[in-house]
Amino acid sequence: MENLAIIGFGAATIGFLKRLIEEGKDKKYNIDIYEKGEDLENAGFGGLKYDGKLFISKEMGGDLDIPIATQKKVVEFYLQKSGFAKFDSKNKLIISNELEKGNSFENKELYKKFYHFGFDPVRSHFFHLGTDILIDTIKAIYEDLSNLKNINFKFGEEVKQIVVNNKKITVLSGKSEQIYDKVVVAVGRRGHKLVSEIVNNHPNLVLSNDKVDLGIRLELPNHVVDYLNKEMYEFKVRLKTKTGYIVRTFCNNPGGEVTLEKYDDFYTVNGHANTNKKTSNTNFAVLVTHSFTQPFNDPIGYGSYIAKLSNILAGGNKVILQCYEDFIISKRTKKLGRVEPTLDANNYILGDLNLALPRRTTESIIDFLERLENVVPGVTYPDNLLYGTEVKFYANKIDNKVLPNLKIIGDCSGWTRSITYATSHGYLTAKEF
Repeated sequence: MENLAIIGFGAATIGFLKRLIEEGKDKKYNIDIYEKGEDLENAGFGGLKYDGKLFISKEMGGDLDIPIATQKKVVEFYLQKSGFAKFDSKNKLIISNELEKGNSFENKELYKKFYHFGFDPVRSHFFHLGTDILIDTIKAIYEDLSNLKNINFKFGEEVKQIVVNNKKITVLSGKSEQIYDKVVVAVGRRGHKLVSEIVNNHPNLVLSNDKVDLGIRLELPNHVVDYLNKEMYEFKVRLKTKTGYIVRTFCNNPGGEVTLEKYDDFYTVNGHANTNKKTSNTNFAVLVTHSFTQPFNDPIGYGSYIAKLSNILAGGNKVILQCYEDFIISKRTKKLGRVEPTLDANNYILGDLNLALPRRTTESIIDFLERLENVVPGVTYPDNLLYGTEVKFYANKIDNKVLPNLKIIGDCSGWTRSITYATSHGYLTAKEF
């Protein structure tokens, strides 16, 4: 049997193992799964830790051409493990009516309304598990995998270095040094340090490296966007603003909560929603895509710097909260209005996001929201809340043909940006094993 190491336990790893097991290929390997978290509760599985939106779409989630049939297969796998779906006696999948689901912009009149004001509405089919159900779903998947004799989870082992020597690969963590025949790296966007270290030693792995998304998370009362939430739950639109930058909405959470997302040495903003516990607010991200030109080649460093700057301004491991009216006139917020924050007060300070975000970024966000006001009246109420910064990293786009025994999959590969696409990337990559 060959020795196989998988670095990170998240969506891409789950998809990879699903196909290996389906096709009986797992029996060819002794498999070690390295996870830096001390246990499953503390595992750093990124997008699999929050909210649990599963999309089936050709218009979002990544830059790979993933067949709809593959997307559907991995989504149905999660739904089964969540308990929201099961196969009947005729092998037909039956999905519970209790599951939040829908189609974005299936309503033609709503699509035309957004289109009329310059927006590019994104169509998708989706299911929402919620953070609470998602955690139980991952536990169920983990239990199935840990019962297989040839799969060994190595919790509390953060991989620091991967060394490729001829046909063997050495994996070095803080606790051990092991030699493998093949290695799969699936560390998500948070694992950018490890991927950067690999790329430094093998620069020909990189196909491109020029983007990062910077922005804010907007929080407003449910009643402002209630009709949108009921119509499609998740609305995603893009707009080319007057600055020339593309701005998009991301991760809409009706009745949700704003949260912090921790990286190695900084915090950003995120959001999620539970299935069984709702708030009176909705939150979603407004993200500005920044593309750079040579000789610049460190968008992750740039995005990290902006996030760290907002943490410094907030006095430490916190983020900045500002009312919209103050944001547009570059004035520090000193008092909140009608909207009560869902983020714990210990995790933010009232301040001015203009001190952290670049000018073109703030201009792009304001232009986007003012245009959105035409379609969604109330989205620019003066006391709506803006948290910052929110950063979405695009990892180096990796060429997996360069090193035959080393594959980099999921969000850390630069090719995916969602649970469905990351899982599908792992699933498709397993065909080569």
